[in-house]
This record gives sequence, structure tokens and C-alpha cells, in this order.
Amino acid sequence: MRPPLDEGERRHRFPSGDPCPGHEGLRGQDHGAWAGRTMDAVAAEDPAALHRWMTETAYAPPGGGESVDALIARVGAHLDGLAPGTHRAVVGQGVVRAAVVWALELPPAAFWRLDVRPASVTALTGRSGRWNLLVGQPA
Repeated sequence: MRPPLDEGERRHRFPSGDPCPGHEGLRGQDHGAWAGRTMDAVAAEDPAALHRWMTETAYAPPGGGESVDALIARVGAHLDGLAPGTHRAVVGQGVVRAAVVWALELPPAAFWRLDVRPASVTALTGRSGRWNLLVGQPA
């Protein structure tokens, strides 16, 4: 039996497209055959594919995975379809990156330049078609 994962191993595993109840468009990215595996294991097996995924936003992981471009489009479509009002959702770091890229109309490559802390709050304000990123919550 394998020992429990340490914090570093958990943090560096590809998630499995975690659901987001009530907000299906905000489910986690589908990493296909890489889901549940560590980045180190994928890099050892297929470094070229991992490199492509991290540099070509249109590249999807093997086994039916979702590209970064597709994730951004899906998350953006969900944001565009929200009814007026306040919405809260607990989502993964990749979904936060995708939402910020979409909301601020950044180039898809910016996805890799956004660091999202686990268990943090990211706030988008405004409405469909005009989003703002709220940075720096008061202490």
C-alpha cells in the first residue's frame, strides 16, 4: 500500500476536473490521461507533451483532455451567461486563471503567468461584457 501523499505531491498532481455544483461551466479542467498523476511522472513519461501543454494553449492533454484555450472559452461562456447579482463558487486554481484571462481579455498565454494561491478569494466585479478584477482585500 502506498503511503499518504505529502503536501508537495498533492499540490503537483493534475486534478480530475472537479465539479462545481450549480456552476457546471466552472468545473475543473479535464486533464485526460494525466488526471491524478504527478507532473513529475508525466514529465518523465512524455516531456514533449507536457512542454506543448505548457506553451501551446491550443494543445490538449492526451486521452480526451481539455486545452487551456477550451477551458478559457468554457469558463468565459459561463461568466457571460450569469444572471445579474452576486455569485459565489468554489473552484480550482486553473478555473480562476481562466476566469481572469477571460474577464480581462488577456491573451491565453497569460494563463501561465497568473499565480493563484490555494484556498484564496478572487473577486470579479461588474457584469457580462465588462468585468473588473478586485485586487487586495482589506485586512
